Amino acid sequence: MPRPLRVAIVGAGPAGIYAADALLKSEVAAADPGVSIDLFERMPAPFGLIRYGVAPDHPRIKGIITALHQVLDKPQIRLFGNVDYGNDLSLDDLRTFYDAVIFSTGATADRALDIPGTELDGSYGAADFVSWYDGHPDWPRTWSLEAEKVAVLGVGNVALDVARILAKTADELLPTEIPPNVYDGLKANKAVEIHVFGRRGPAQAKFSPMELRELDHSPNIEVIVDPEDIDYDEGSIETRRGNKQADMVAKTLENWAIRDIGERPHKLFLHFFESPTEILGEDGKVVGLRTERTALDGTGNVKGTGEFNDWDVQSVYRAVGYLSDELPKLPWDVETGTVPDKGGRVIEESGEHLESTYVTGWIRRGPVGLIGHTKGDANETVANLLDDHANGRLRAPAAPEPEAVESFLAERNIRWTTWDGWYKLDAAEKALGEPQGRERVKIVEREDMLKASGA
Repeated sequence: MPRPLRVAIVGAGPAGIYAADALLKSEVAAADPGVSIDLFERMPAPFGLIRYGVAPDHPRIKGIITALHQVLDKPQIRLFGNVDYGNDLSLDDLRTFYDAVIFSTGATADRALDIPGTELDGSYGAADFVSWYDGHPDWPRTWSLEAEKVAVLGVGNVALDVARILAKTADELLPTEIPPNVYDGLKANKAVEIHVFGRRGPAQAKFSPMELRELDHSPNIEVIVDPEDIDYDEGSIETRRGNKQADMVAKTLENWAIRDIGERPHKLFLHFFESPTEILGEDGKVVGLRTERTALDGTGNVKGTGEFNDWDVQSVYRAVGYLSDELPKLPWDVETGTVPDKGGRVIEESGEHLESTYVTGWIRRGPVGLIGHTKGDANETVANLLDDHANGRLRAPAAPEPEAVESFLAERNIRWTTWDGWYKLDAAEKALGEPQGRERVKIVEREDMLKASGA
């Protein structure tokens, strides 16, 4: 009796769901007996980065959830939430039940910044702060926001998110889904001056134009750019000519640099050509930041000038990139923080394909690009998986019956959430928001999430 192609996807964020969608749109899925997909997610809720990595005042991006919903609603897909790969089940376990496994676990840790002082009290990784304000159940419920002057290191969208959340008032963010503990924490925030630092110039900033412009929409944030930081060399001009987004970012920064400084109470400075060299401390606490002034070298890159500036700040947020967690039983590239691959096929040290094992998204190519960029990854990975299937290169599982997975988890007393459970959690969060006229209030505690989901 023929059976469906059984595929496990580890990670139910956008990358994993796009991979499921690509499988469902394939010729294999269209033919009988089709495909059967199980998504495993260590959080009780799906959607990964969108739920726990996107700032709460970005409902436009969170709208992507609507499209992902339509995929997860398909009958060929099951969700197993609150199941942690490496602890609750292993690669060998997955191979018992599935023809192929796709890992799409993303990135949650902060990439290291190799300068003195990162260990000081008041020096934070941006990823940790994002997890706090997004109500991640595995992070502490409180965050110290005592600093009046704050530095944010980095010129990507995460740096903008961190700076914007620090510069806005708690009441501005109250209409969003932030949970009560985050509102209370932001209510106590003393920051009135935020400094964002970039090593290179305006043409090299990695901001999205829309995200950058959103900084200026708040009635409480005065965005300030020093006219001396508006500088371009041949490489920068080429970048602007060849990249519409880079050109739009540069134009926005130019407009801000020539305008008068207004009266909005919170000042947000965007500094360019300042390379952080040391976080300054006294008695184990942050008391400042030292940067070296840089200059363009003609190619769009920069070199140090030997001129140093000390900035009076009491906390520093390092937004220099995310790093994925190493996955048990998979090869690992320490430098890039990714699983080595060719076209999405996991590649061992020997250069051979690790049989029936695939990667997509940030765990494959590193934490770069926007959410939509993972679609191309997913399509390539799935195409190669299906090619291996067509050519008999997948290993046959010993127990491919769908109910075998549920029995396995039940025998190990693992509480898992389902797609129906997400609808229950979704309804519970919306019910919490309704009395306040808010779309939802996010439930933070893992146990509360499990209860609301009917795990």
